[in-house]
Amino acid sequence: MEVTIFIHAADDAFRILENAKERAVGLLDTATTLTSEARWMEEKRVQSILKGAQEARSGFQNFVATFVILMAFWALLSEKFDAFHLSLGVICSLIVAYISHDLLFANVRVGDGRIIAQRFLHYIPWLLREIVTANFHVAYLALSPRMPIDPQVMTFKTKLESDISWVTLANSITLTPGTITMDIEEREFVVHALDSKVAADLDTGEMEDRVAHIFMEADHIYIQDVLDVSRIFTELKRGR
Repeated sequence: MEVTIFIHAADDAFRILENAKERAVGLLDTATTLTSEARWMEEKRVQSILKGAQEARSGFQNFVATFVILMAFWALLSEKFDAFHLSLGVICSLIVAYISHDLLFANVRVGDGRIIAQRFLHYIPWLLREIVTANFHVAYLALSPRMPIDPQVMTFKTKLESDISWVTLANSITLTPGTITMDIEEREFVVHALDSKVAADLDTGEMEDRVAHIFMEADHIYIQDVLDVSRIFTELKRGR
């Protein structure tokens, strides 16, 4: 009888210990989960703070750069350096820079401002050459006795992604004699061309590709893009 009672008591004791062990394991798992979630939330909070600080810093840098560029153009075009005109230029440049600083330096891909600036400087001579060539063609159309002018309105869908790319392409088209950008809506350009040759030259897409190359648009991949981005990642890796 006493042996049976002892065995039952031992079984109950082992059962209680087993239940206590399972509860302890459950509490440890819960604590571990809560700790992991708390750590994840803390990491997210820190990343959010760092990202916000980085975006704020980048936005301020873009604002300052836009202001400097606008002020330089103001001084260059006005050619007036008295206090009144300089103060007016500062006020106007500040207002425009505040409104549009996220337009000039917007870029959807990983990039480097120096690379974009270098590519834009390389783009300017090509654009000037196109402008000169188009001038000769327009002069030929105007001076030819037959006046072989065939005005037409053409539309095309652009592969460019950012606003600054659209603005660059639209201004490049308008600066080239014989073509004028009339409208841009939902990535569709509406362009007036003086004749079929001018329209055909624009339809080749070379100007669009060159603008895409400047801003490293995703739909236009170049070997130089890969080399530039590789260099950026190499510098970042060395900085760690």
